[in-house]
Amino acid sequence: MKVFNLRCPLGHVFEGWFASDAALEQQQSQGWLSCPMCNSREIVKGLSAPHLARKSNSISAAAPATPASSAAAAAHPGSTPAASSPSQPSHNPLSDAQRLQQAWLELSRQVIANTDDVGSDFADLARQMHEGEVDVRPIRGTATPQEQRALADDGIDVLPLLLPEASKHRLQ
Repeated sequence: MKVFNLRCPLGHVFEGWFASDAALEQQQSQGWLSCPMCNSREIVKGLSAPHLARKSNSISAAAPATPASSAAAAAHPGSTPAASSPSQPSHNPLSDAQRLQQAWLELSRQVIANTDDVGSDFADLARQMHEGEVDVRPIRGTATPQEQRALADDGIDVLPLLLPEASKHRLQ
């Protein structure tokens, strides 16, 4: 069996087990693969590392934090990642990816709960707030790449975020 890290266009990472590379390609070409989080059928194979067996007593208790642990801590200020102990197995890439996805989901919930969705009026409304024509408030919406560039050229700070449309009602 081969274990692959798979990814959808929304960045969800999940694991798939296949008899061979050809089996993965066959299932992918026939549309049998879908993301378990968003049901997208646009699945690509990500980087996968082989699993190497280690003695359980060879893991250092003072191992440095992984990038995913640091990112999760940054997403949740005030929290500290649990220290690993010699009796605990090391984290595999999939569990780190799942922690990042959970942090992203929580951040998405906070953005949705604390902003007004103004849809395609985003660029115009952001400009009006910048120019003092309307009261400033936290908003989210959509803007074309041209609108985003024009806002940036005029010194209006905006942050593009990927909030899946299909998931917004489930995030609230």
